Amino acid sequence: MSAEKKEEKQREEDQRESSETGLRKEILNEAEKLRDYLTDCRRKLHKNAETGFDTDKTAKIVKDELKKAGIDPKDCGKNGIVAQIGGKKKGKVFLLRADMDALPVREETGLSFAAENGNMHACGHDMHAAMLIGAARILKSHEAELNGTVKLMFQSAEEIFCGSKDMIKNGVLKNPAPDAAMMLHVMTGTPVSTGTALVSAPGVSAPGADYFTVTVRGKGCHGSMPNLGVDPITAAAHIVIALQELLSRELAVSERAVLTVGQISGGNAANVIPETVALSGTLRTYDEETRARLKKRIAEISGSIAGAFRAEAETEFSNGCPSLFNDEKLSADAVRYVKELLGDRGASAQDNGGELKSAGSEDFAYISRETPSVMIALGAGGVKEGYEYPQHHPKACFDENALPVGCALYAYIAERWLRENS
Repeated sequence: MSAEKKEEKQREEDQRESSETGLRKEILNEAEKLRDYLTDCRRKLHKNAETGFDTDKTAKIVKDELKKAGIDPKDCGKNGIVAQIGGKKKGKVFLLRADMDALPVREETGLSFAAENGNMHACGHDMHAAMLIGAARILKSHEAELNGTVKLMFQSAEEIFCGSKDMIKNGVLKNPAPDAAMMLHVMTGTPVSTGTALVSAPGVSAPGADYFTVTVRGKGCHGSMPNLGVDPITAAAHIVIALQELLSRELAVSERAVLTVGQISGGNAANVIPETVALSGTLRTYDEETRARLKKRIAEISGSIAGAFRAEAETEFSNGCPSLFNDEKLSADAVRYVKELLGDRGASAQDNGGELKSAGSEDFAYISRETPSVMIALGAGGVKEGYEYPQHHPKACFDENALPVGCALYAYIAERWLRENS
């Protein structure tokens, strides 16, 4: 290479680096200026916690805030919201997703803005929605500079693994189709400190999930004469124990799965053997072959054990989702971007001493199976910072200092990726 070409290449690299530095500083400054606004949005969403697809108030709050920013939100499926920013310049499409449903958990945080309707944002989805609303404002102010389009996806019913699937069915991945997608999830009650972002390693980072119910049918009778009936409670008790043995006896040490029976119901009186007992639980697996095999074995074991006690068992699988897959190139790009934006607070999960394989499932998995995707975890309350309760706990709290960081992450990653790829 000639000296002139080397100098020209160096000038181009210097210009690019200067441009990236300017973008980083600008977005961080803009996100910081939105701190109070983000906090207000988050608290409004938190106080009005809603579950499943029943998120009318939540969806209205989100749409109203987007409209205030000059963005035109569209309904997509059951209380899903989609919006677009950019398109002034031809280029690719980057999708940013935030979930916005809560859990049917009665809040015990004592916060002044705690929900009082029996629901709770115990998983931090109110944080996600507020962050993406803020990022939308930043991206709108940069709209003329965007090399392509940013697509916003706000979804309900993540906790029951139905929201993403419903929005895909209703066209969220069409007109225009995204070329890449990103989700962000906050964490509390973990060793990860507030404002630290960890990018998932390529491959599976969240397991597939399946909800199941085993209904055991026996023959009811008086509790003093069990010989005249068939006791479904005894059969159900043995099924629960046997299902736990399934993982320890039928999985290789290299395979990972979690099986939890979280609910057992049956009987109305202490002196009556009931006709039926139902037990419900979840199965989480990282490999689709393992997932199919274990689902088959759950049904076989339940039926066989019930039969040994003269009862019958029927196994039904309801809501579920596949494992979440992170695209190799997008994951590598995202690592660069979070390090540019956050410095030492940005890292890959591998750099942090692990692969960030969560045992919690995530219905963004449906998006990841259709579009190159990446999942980023953001600390929002570390154990050393006094946040002792984990997500889904009635006393779980989230550090609102993470809000500007998440807002900046959404905006910066989308704009940076479009600059590099359009």
